[in-house]
Amino acid sequence: MIRFLLRRIGIALITLFLGSIAVFLGVRALPGDPADVLAGESPSPEALAAIRQQFGLDQPLPVQYFSYIGQALRGNLGMSTLDKMPVTDVLLERLPVTLELTALSILVGLVIGVLAGVVSAVWRGSVFDYLANGFGLFGLSVPHFWLGLLGIVVFSIQLRLLPASGFVGFADDPLENLSRMVMPVLVLGTGFAAVIMRQSRSALLSQLSADYVRTARSKGVPRWREVSHALRNSLTTVTTVVGLQLAGLISGAVIVEQIFVIPGFGKLIVDGVSSRNYPVVQGAVLVTVVGYVLVNLLVDIAYAYLNPRVRLSGGTT
Repeated sequence: MIRFLLRRIGIALITLFLGSIAVFLGVRALPGDPADVLAGESPSPEALAAIRQQFGLDQPLPVQYFSYIGQALRGNLGMSTLDKMPVTDVLLERLPVTLELTALSILVGLVIGVLAGVVSAVWRGSVFDYLANGFGLFGLSVPHFWLGLLGIVVFSIQLRLLPASGFVGFADDPLENLSRMVMPVLVLGTGFAAVIMRQSRSALLSQLSADYVRTARSKGVPRWREVSHALRNSLTTVTTVVGLQLAGLISGAVIVEQIFVIPGFGKLIVDGVSSRNYPVVQGAVLVTVVGYVLVNLLVDIAYAYLNPRVRLSGGTT
């Protein structure tokens, strides 16, 4: 087990290193000079040169990269060029919002997806199977922005049941927070639930036709016990899909936060790009990469726990 963990942690660290390089170079490839943003309107050449020297922008890219990473490891991600606040404070203010949106979307997606997959697999060929597959096709086909706008038109404008946009902290007003998160969570979780539904259905059908299930059925084991044992073994596939779909949830959160005016990471990145607030963009994307790598590391560990056939010494089946 220790060897398996060390190997996965090593892969995660390498991924983080390569991801940090991609983020650093990607922000540098954005149009515009950060010195122009810091200097304000109509800066003189002397002022631009002084700013570049002050922030190390006149140094070679490798020097800038290792200086930035060294500061980031100490918790310093630079200063926001828009409000002169530390980027770390800006990110800590927005992080709980995106975490709540993503966590609720994953929870809703797992509950709906797994239940629909189980119903579809157990009653294969029935009306429930066709309904579940129709839901899966709908969730995979409909884009987030269209579903979000449709939800606003129907539930906010016509029925007046839910707020159209905005965010209220859970600590400030729990009921208002949940009412404003219903539509964003359902919009973001629908596509995720559709993927989970199709994967859990396929995995459960495969397990229900396995030899151990047929043997248990021949011995008179109740149907619900067959399904419960097969479901546990099929959860390894669902666990892997959760990790792989995290990137889709993050990209979907950017669109959903823009549509519903939710002050999370996604809206922060879009606003940062439009205002050329590059330190905030770089810090937000870097934190997102770190979170994605950590979640995938946890998924690898959970997969090894759920599947005893994984050789923990090497991490292979």
